[in-house]
Amino acid sequence: MLKFKVTFLPDNITVSVEKDATILRAALSAQIYINAACGGDGICGKCKVIVKGQVSSQPNGMITPEERKNNVYLACLTHVQGDLEVKISDSSRLNFDKLTPEELEERLSGLAIETAEATGKNFGVCFDIGTTTVSGQLIDLDSKKILGTKATYNQQAAFGSDVITRIVYAAKPSGLQQLHDSISGTINQIISDLATEHKVALNNINSIVCAGNTTMIHLLLNTDPAHIRRMPYVSKANFPLILPAVKADINIKPKGLLSCVPGVSGYVGGDATAGILSSGLYQNEKLCILIDIGTNGEIVLGNKEFLVACAASAGPAFEGSGVTSGMRASNGAIQNIRIDKKDFRVKYSVIQNKKPRGICGSGYIDLLSEMLDAGIIDKNGRIKAEGKRIRKTDTGKEFIVCFKEETAAGADIVINEADIENLKRSKGAIYSATSILVKHLGLEFSEVDKFYIAGGFGTYLDIEKAIRIGLLPDLDRTKFIFIGNSSLAGASQILLSKEATEMAGVLVSKITYFELSVESGYMEEYSQALFFPHTDLTKFPTVKF
Repeated sequence: MLKFKVTFLPDNITVSVEKDATILRAALSAQIYINAACGGDGICGKCKVIVKGQVSSQPNGMITPEERKNNVYLACLTHVQGDLEVKISDSSRLNFDKLTPEELEERLSGLAIETAEATGKNFGVCFDIGTTTVSGQLIDLDSKKILGTKATYNQQAAFGSDVITRIVYAAKPSGLQQLHDSISGTINQIISDLATEHKVALNNINSIVCAGNTTMIHLLLNTDPAHIRRMPYVSKANFPLILPAVKADINIKPKGLLSCVPGVSGYVGGDATAGILSSGLYQNEKLCILIDIGTNGEIVLGNKEFLVACAASAGPAFEGSGVTSGMRASNGAIQNIRIDKKDFRVKYSVIQNKKPRGICGSGYIDLLSEMLDAGIIDKNGRIKAEGKRIRKTDTGKEFIVCFKEETAAGADIVINEADIENLKRSKGAIYSATSILVKHLGLEFSEVDKFYIAGGFGTYLDIEKAIRIGLLPDLDRTKFIFIGNSSLAGASQILLSKEATEMAGVLVSKITYFELSVESGYMEEYSQALFFPHTDLTKFPTVKF
């Protein structure tokens, strides 16, 4: 087979690929991750690159005539026909940087296990395998102390931003293996970093516990997830067997064991089980709700008597993906925003007080609320105001949060109308799923005693502003409790306790899965939530306009 060299800039990495391979596939072989939120179907327009050399490419409306003149192509639809130079801009790149210890301390503040130095030779690791982010902990199993925690982006994001696009990608030739290699590689890198940092030999790591949504667990186990997206949405691995970690290509002790937290259904997985366990929801006398805000958002309603769960396809917007200036909650992320109503001046705080690089989920919640309050956007999310921070583009209006002179990259940090629409759909999915679940059981929001909020932004979330935009119901603010990364917390409990392991199995047997897609009123409920805060303003009596 004829092969050509592809050189990626500014990385200066060259790989040899077969003729007709896509640039996206070539980048992956070079371990360069290009943003392909749609899984390589050419419909998201995120993977734009500048190409010098001979290629063949399908026509696509995502590329403007001006871009075509400047040799801009979509990496996923462009095939190698000769030696190439490919320039990848920051906006088209996925950067899988790791969270710093300071970021993790805030991100995982709900975990109550004390940290310590390595003392023995009996260690374990636990993981929360999220669609967007992977978090892991190294634990001394003798002292039951956490030695360290690390997190990074899930490198599978290069194959699609949500579980559906990854399931579709898994059906492509070698797709399943690529997805498996990406997640096992991510896990192995975190394990290696933790072991090196704490001077723990890999041969002394005896066990690993993983919690994640059902698709992520299938891909970890190299198991075809195709049936998860087909009626009746049956998964192959709700109760995965304990197996040697080496069979999942995990690098710990050769005879070390891997166990995965059991899940409930194709869309309510072990991360939800771990969240129920760590939150203590299942022990409450009164009704409680767990809302895990993530790409695949899970909602669980119940108490010690019963548990009902559903899943909402919220997308990754509140995790900093799929929006123009989005990023995860890490150094340089704007997490808190205030806008002056008179002249639209913006005041913000940045994680670690660095120059701003982008906006994280909590920052977007603040930003939407402040733009509403200042009259910059209407209740439909359209930018209606005028001013030096507002400009027209080919795709509509955008609001400049930070001018390029203020930023780390020397480029404006903005939010545009397409971003607002994306965020509106995400918040609408979470709210409507929670609302329809409550209604399905003949209840009202007012009958719920506590709301446990889990997810990526944890301590950064401003409840008042989350209610203002319609992400959460308008209730007494004391009902809402942040619990951080509940999935990782539950996985650590299972790693450390036989009782917790047994309880996870008991919880799964108690949970009733509620399928939103077949609920007759769900789409109407979702449509009504596509408004700030909601079409029916009587549901938000304390929100002032």
